[in-house]
Amino acid sequence: MPWKDTNAMQERIQFISDWLKRIDTFSDLCARYDISRKSGYKWIDRYQKEGPDWVLDRSRAARVIANKTPLEVEQALMEMRALHPTWGARKLLHKVGLQQPALVLPHESTVCDMLKRNGLITAKPRRRAIGHPGRPSSVVSCPNDSWSVDFKGQFRLGDGSYCYPLTVTDNYSRYLLACKAMSGTLLEPTWQVFTRLFKEYGLPRRIKSDNGSPFAAATLGRLSRLSVWWLRLGVLPELSEPGKPQQNGRHERMHRTLKAEATKPPGANPRAQQRKLNHFRNEYNDERPHESLEMDTPGQWYQPSPRPMPSKLPEMVYPDRFQVRYVSANGGIRWHKQWVNVSSALVGQHLGMEAVDDGLWDVYFGVKKLGRLHERHMRIEDCMGRYRRCA
Repeated sequence: MPWKDTNAMQERIQFISDWLKRIDTFSDLCARYDISRKSGYKWIDRYQKEGPDWVLDRSRAARVIANKTPLEVEQALMEMRALHPTWGARKLLHKVGLQQPALVLPHESTVCDMLKRNGLITAKPRRRAIGHPGRPSSVVSCPNDSWSVDFKGQFRLGDGSYCYPLTVTDNYSRYLLACKAMSGTLLEPTWQVFTRLFKEYGLPRRIKSDNGSPFAAATLGRLSRLSVWWLRLGVLPELSEPGKPQQNGRHERMHRTLKAEATKPPGANPRAQQRKLNHFRNEYNDERPHESLEMDTPGQWYQPSPRPMPSKLPEMVYPDRFQVRYVSANGGIRWHKQWVNVSSALVGQHLGMEAVDDGLWDVYFGVKKLGRLHERHMRIEDCMGRYRRCA
């Protein structure tokens, strides 16, 4: 065991004092100070041979560094860096090696250490981690309780263009609500698909998706313009955790079947591919037996939602105890005559603020809790973000 952390120098002085008194045997003395006999003899030897500095710790650094980079090599590399301030270690080594082939050059990592030591590399500020609401609910009790949406991986068509099939399914009945050939993961075409679905089938209670565009964004609450629209309609967006497609396993399994039956070979052009997708959707819903549905088809289990899409987008309504704030065109709200950043996705919307403690307010958009406002910092922190201060 080493010397006690509390003032080791005094412990060493007291050890020598007790050793000079010859009260205990040397073994008992070392045991009382919880050190080995070897350490005891070391400090006695230093006390007898060295001056007043015998009690101080010595540097544990190596006296000789066998593989230390020669000074002339480091100077050559730093001079080259001065001529080319944006070059990295690999380029510097290559150029110096061409100009001075007699020099024995170090490894790239050693050059990086040199650049850091000489203040020529500055660490980039790390982006604040965007929070995530966690694992979505897997409980589905009836049709339209939960839908899933995703873009199946893109593939090239016969004319050289890319196709991004947008698929929407009902998680209870496995009914394939939409299977649309898209030219990209764009907001407006996706919005149009959901407008048609809501008018035809009504509104679900939840929509499950991954964290990609246009379903989510790296903003407060991971809200995008599309998910803000869903919330205005009373539809709760749910996000699977990043890197965990198994949390939307039913939809992913449908994609596997779609890939095998509707993309091999791909269509000659977008219109031809859409015909293949339409044929697949009709067969998947009304002809293909599904084992998890007791060999029934999804069409036998699905029925439209009793919640129709409203003709006019309803306003958000909050309880009387809430403070309501409008998100202005700059993506923020006014709070105690100060500006607080929220999100550009919520421009033109109203937020609800519920007091939870002195200077602490929970921030809601509809039923979705976005984070907590700390008046001390005038900043809204995501409930699942780096600080994790929300209950």
